Amino acid sequence: MLPELPRLPALTRAEGALVDRYLETVDLLGRINPARCTETYSALRAAQALTGTANALREALELMYERGEREVHGPALVRALRVLDGERRTRLPAIPPPPL
Repeated sequence: MLPELPRLPALTRAEGALVDRYLETVDLLGRINPARCTETYSALRAAQALTGTANALREALELMYERGEREVHGPALVRALRVLDGERRTRLPAIPPPPL
């Protein structure tokens, strides 16, 4: 039996979109990372998709602002990122440490 995953915190629709679009952007940057990718074509496809994802990320933030959500509630968003495997996913765009 699989362990029960932690529950996502309550987020507004715009906050949920912000988290989703942020992680999509991070995933694409990880696919483009020259320290990790092995094929130029897959990196090119990820770079092409990055523009659309960046626009969607901007739109999520614009929606938050238009709805009067002026503050980013870090603790709740961090919990959501952790539930969605954000710690591993955000390491992918980074340069890996040198081998021991």
